[in-house]
Amino acid sequence: MVQRTVRILLRLTPSEEQRIRQKMQQVGIRCRAAYIRKMAIDGYCIHLDIKDLKRVSFLLSNMANNLNQYAKQANTTGAVYKKDIDDLKQRQEEILAVMKEILRKLEKLQ
Repeated sequence: MVQRTVRILLRLTPSEEQRIRQKMQQVGIRCRAAYIRKMAIDGYCIHLDIKDLKRVSFLLSNMANNLNQYAKQANTTGAVYKKDIDDLKQRQEEILAVMKEILRKLEKLQ
């Protein structure tokens, strides 16, 4: 554990303190000292919204389950249906679209 022994006194107006609290809330940091330290050292804090990643994870899981069902069906009947392949292609395209959006958002952070 890092011991912090140097103190810095920082005076703020009430409106400045309120703005800091708002920014802390936006990035999900609860400790004011941690937030101010991060901002002083790095100049920024990033709060990642991972809804899109959760969506990709859900879609991949869903697609994998369907693929397993199609493989089981193919092994049982010896047949693969075009509609099943088309369904997998459509799901893959949806995943790629979400991933492209995630990458676009991440590129803006640079």
